[in-house]
Amino acid sequence: MNIDAIIKPFQRFGVNLGLERIHKLLFNLGNPHLQVPIIHVAGTNGKGSVCAYLSSVLTQAGYRTGRYTSPHLIDWTERISFNQEQISKQELCQLLLEVRNKIDPTEESPTQFEVITAVAWLYFVQKKADIVIIEVGLGGRLDATNVCPQPLVSVITSISREHWQQLGPTVADIAREKAGIIKASCPVVVGQLPLDAKEVVLARAAKLNCPVYIPQPASQLDQGWAEYQSVFGSKSIKYPLALAGQIQRFNSALALATLEILQHQGWQISEEAITEGMAKTKWLGRMQWTQWKNQEKDYKLLVDGAHNPAAAIVLRDYIDSLSIKSVSWVMGMLSTKEHDQVFKALLRPGDRLYLVPVPGHSSAKPDELAKLANQICQLKSFQLKSCQTYSDLKSALNAAFAVPELDYFDLSNTGNIPKYLVVLCGSLYLVGHFLGMSK
Repeated sequence: MNIDAIIKPFQRFGVNLGLERIHKLLFNLGNPHLQVPIIHVAGTNGKGSVCAYLSSVLTQAGYRTGRYTSPHLIDWTERISFNQEQISKQELCQLLLEVRNKIDPTEESPTQFEVITAVAWLYFVQKKADIVIIEVGLGGRLDATNVCPQPLVSVITSISREHWQQLGPTVADIAREKAGIIKASCPVVVGQLPLDAKEVVLARAAKLNCPVYIPQPASQLDQGWAEYQSVFGSKSIKYPLALAGQIQRFNSALALATLEILQHQGWQISEEAITEGMAKTKWLGRMQWTQWKNQEKDYKLLVDGAHNPAAAIVLRDYIDSLSIKSVSWVMGMLSTKEHDQVFKALLRPGDRLYLVPVPGHSSAKPDELAKLANQICQLKSFQLKSCQTYSDLKSALNAAFAVPELDYFDLSNTGNIPKYLVVLCGSLYLVGHFLGMSK
């Protein structure tokens, strides 16, 4: 039996926030979530990068380290890893059947996310994990991951207005939901938040008597290195930044502050483990350089989810730091996203836009996105070089790399001559579809 056949039936229960179903299911499984210490990570953007840094360093330090993240880009097995290795399809199938057999048919069915979360807990216990990094799925307070009474550290990476349909209309409302992962007397690491969000998070931490650590972003050094300033004093540490973009100065600092707290709790994490672990960190589909073959030539392609305005700003900042003449954007977005704000963050005079649907999801219509993009450019008094729609991603990418007068990045490029860049973004699901095509 394959993974999809087991897990697909639970899809019909949709997103249904609440902790009662997951607590019942975990109880039926012997409460595996109470048997492993965790670091719990919430936030609008940056969660995955922070989890990737933490699991890489802790594995390097010799700890049996689990990691649970979502969504997956290509395969369900990406969500659950142990010592930097994804769970095997066979193990995932076996555990899904085990969890399914423990679901009480007389009770309300758990959601798909609750089932896979229960599988993760069970797997980490079976692997005798020393420590587990858990990424929140949606929000925090009522998320299925929020079942541990005493995390080692709670981390809130960033807060902006996303998933407001489920979490509330304002940034303060969203902050309240994310701050729900903060538990009594547990240390909290907090990123650079908007003032109204920060007030909400700090108020909950104060109410629950939690020490709060707000690290400064790491300083950029030469040759892809950064320097982190300790939250405990004057000590600093230099380390390589394996993930691209200025935002990683912020995300890596959150990970290092979390590791410092673990050191103070007695965990043995050497400076060598930190530098080695940071250097080995990988995170698929986020400011990832890859390639696309068109007419027998291999071209450089940058892919990134950039599915909300804050992430789009970060992506544009990274592109602006490169020697780029203009950008050809290959984009698709879900219907629920803030399309106008994403376009405002990304588009510049002379850019080209190639719009596609996001396969298998509630996609915004490419022709409607094209109309919106042109309206936004008119309001900002500039024009795109071209704006076209395509029925599939392959056609759009081939078109983006087939403009004869453009001098693209290709794999033989050397030096700092300005080039034309093609970027695929707008949806993690679209990026996942691309990576699946490229396998």
